Amino acid sequence: MSEETQPVDDKAHIRDQLDFSNAEWITSTDEDDEPGVEIAFVDGYVGMRNGADPDGPVLVFTPEEWDAFVAGAKDGEFDEP
Repeated sequence: MSEETQPVDDKAHIRDQLDFSNAEWITSTDEDDEPGVEIAFVDGYVGMRNGADPDGPVLVFTPEEWDAFVAGAKDGEFDEP
């Protein structure tokens, strides 16, 4: 890929400044043996992580990106065929 076609990380300027260490994580399930996905809201951004790996990476979304993700999920965009 050339530099012109490389994806742009539009949150690179803020990603390392967001502190999710004390965030209140909301889990997608009530099952203790199936941790699921967790989300947290920090400084106007939404973080999402794998509940089975809480020390792993955190995906960061703007509110607009999060709204689009949730709308797509509700619309079945991510359902398995």
